[in-house]
Amino acid sequence: MIVEQVPVLADNYVHLVHDPATGATAAVDPAVAGPVLAALKRLGWRLTHILCTHHHGDHVGGVADLKAATGARTVGARKDAHRLPPLDEAVGEGDRFRIGDREALVLEVPGHTRGHVAYWFEGAGLLFPGDTLFSLGCGRLFEGTAEEMWDSLCRLRALPDATLIYPAHEYTNANADFALTVDPGNPDLIRRAGEVLALREAGRSSLPSTLAAEKACNPFLRAADAAAFADLRRQKDVF
Repeated sequence: MIVEQVPVLADNYVHLVHDPATGATAAVDPAVAGPVLAALKRLGWRLTHILCTHHHGDHVGGVADLKAATGARTVGARKDAHRLPPLDEAVGEGDRFRIGDREALVLEVPGHTRGHVAYWFEGAGLLFPGDTLFSLGCGRLFEGTAEEMWDSLCRLRALPDATLIYPAHEYTNANADFALTVDPGNPDLIRRAGEVLALREAGRSSLPSTLAAEKACNPFLRAADAAAFADLRRQKDVF
């Protein structure tokens, strides 16, 4: 599969996921429609699906306009259907659906919100975690508990090391600043922080990351248990 990053708003990414064999294309968490439609036109791709990880406006704000313009099928969490745009396919833990010839597995990952889901394209090695997992960070606990988020992160951490991770925000540089305060002697983190700074200074994206890199560098994935995770999350909230 081909992934095209579309930067929108201040620090969001809409990811276009394209199956060349069939021409099917999904937009993950479209905050706005205009830049996505422009990217589709530039690439010559036809939007067939819209994937929502959670209900926040900076992830679903462009869904209605994209659906009106393309007729794409909207996929999102069954548990959050009451506060998502109208869904053509309501999904939950363990459900599978196809984007062209490629299959996605739905993982329920509450913590940031109660109804948050992630989409894992196992065969292509791609993970779209929304705001649950960031490079060198994780989402704030707006609705769920630290225990729920820790369980969600552990589930994502168990995926194959080679998995490419496409979070919905460009937060890596700021996350690195915090990570270095709690894990200053980690050579992998020091190296990753330097790489990220160079990428951002060059105007380039820091994403995707790999699960192997996150397991080596991300303090939230390296926590010993839920209590240690909760303490890190509290520190990050006031950093």
